[in-house]
Amino acid sequence: MIIYPAIDIKHGACVRLVQGVAEMETLYHEDPIEPAEEFKAAGAEWIHVVDLDGAFTGEMKNLEAVQRIAATGLKIQLGGGIRSLEDIETALKAGVTRVVVGTRACQDKAFVVEMAQKFGESVAVGIDAREGKVAVKGWVETTDTPAVNLAQSVAEVGIKTIIYTDIATDGLLRGPNFEGQKQMWAAVPCKVIASGGVSDTHDIVHYKNLSARFDNLDGVIVGKAIYENRVNLKELLGIAKG
Repeated sequence: MIIYPAIDIKHGACVRLVQGVAEMETLYHEDPIEPAEEFKAAGAEWIHVVDLDGAFTGEMKNLEAVQRIAATGLKIQLGGGIRSLEDIETALKAGVTRVVVGTRACQDKAFVVEMAQKFGESVAVGIDAREGKVAVKGWVETTDTPAVNLAQSVAEVGIKTIIYTDIATDGLLRGPNFEGQKQMWAAVPCKVIASGGVSDTHDIVHYKNLSARFDNLDGVIVGKAIYENRVNLKELLGIAKG
């Protein structure tokens, strides 16, 4: 199981939002390279980076910061504002290891087929859900599409990795929606990365125990709990490797 510490970038700085609401923002680092270096020092190999400006506007805005993070040698999983094959190419050339497509993947199945065929393991689909329904455009709009249905659809056409975020728990430090994550792992054969709500070390222990039952539980994204010193990243990495 992989721990993906998260860096959310807005206007070039490292911030965290609550449930994706732009106005509910906390600034943690003026320069996102600082947490990246801390995560690497703790032993992280992967980080999950979100271009929040890109998610809200539909085009990548913080690529320079991403390139600087990539220069640390960390493997980057990047989402936010990636809407075309050209965007994916640009991100990969900037040093990103895996590109996450959310909004476009939810709206255009033909595009998902094309990106899966062209990029294989280098792309993932980000599925963000509010009460089980897919949310898009930086979580601003909620669709009528059940998240599980979308996951099955993209897995059928060759997507190997899904990042599943439960919006209701994101940024609240109240614990993950484990039942929702279980439904997702049970529904698809591909790897699923869980996101949203990790509040303490016990949550990661529970995920590690669940990984024995669900072998497609690839990893867990941890954000605010790290920044608020609720967890020790080095300890989480040890539990995950366990």
